Amino acid sequence: MKWFKKKIAQWAREGRIEAVDLAEVPQAFPRAGLPEAEPVLCFKIYGAQNGKVLEFQRYNNQIDRHDNSVYVIDKETDIGEYVSKCLSLEMLK
Repeated sequence: MKWFKKKIAQWAREGRIEAVDLAEVPQAFPRAGLPEAEPVLCFKIYGAQNGKVLEFQRYNNQIDRHDNSVYVIDKETDIGEYVSKCLSLEMLK
């Protein structure tokens, strides 16, 4: 039975060492609030009755809020061009 207790103690020590090593890994993404953090802008396109709905969502670190903008795209309008124009407009905000 002593060998079993020694084996469990060895596994526990190895697990603790691995946990410490994982905690010291640098973060892949910058933390929010730092100057080098990039603003996040997401968009989604939903189907609608006579066209599409384009929604932009932006996270504002300063006030800790999400800002939404919604655009309606007609059936006849080229979706690619309209999205690129709206994206340029949203990036300027």
